Amino acid sequence: MTGIDAAFDAYRDAVWTRDADALLALYAPDVRIFDTWGTWSYEGIEGWAASVRGWLGSLGAERVAVAVADRRIVEGQDMATASACVTYAAIAADGRRLRSMQNRLSWVLARRDGRWLIVHEHTSVPIGHDDLKGILQR
Repeated sequence: MTGIDAAFDAYRDAVWTRDADALLALYAPDVRIFDTWGTWSYEGIEGWAASVRGWLGSLGAERVAVAVADRRIVEGQDMATASACVTYAAIAADGRRLRSMQNRLSWVLARRDGRWLIVHEHTSVPIGHDDLKGILQR
């Protein structure tokens, strides 16, 4: 397992446990985020932290199971890229799957102080030509 694989696992675990601090620890202070939802971009960890805390705090008793597929990693000495198709599934307190969506995730990571940090994240969904709606399932 590479350090990048470990970052994917830590991302999945932090979302499942709704641990905003653990999730944010994966990102560099000067991160740039192009998110799928609502805001064009986040410049730096402060704005991204508010978004992450808002999302995880809004879940109530629900949890989100993250599944990563089609992972591709290109790792250099101090820089790496990763891309994947990610499924986010809302799970009720009783274990029922409530809903899910998929999106495309790309990361640029830099090795800083001996560990990989996300310096750029881009999530997206394709837009349908006919109706201009986001396609949330492959």
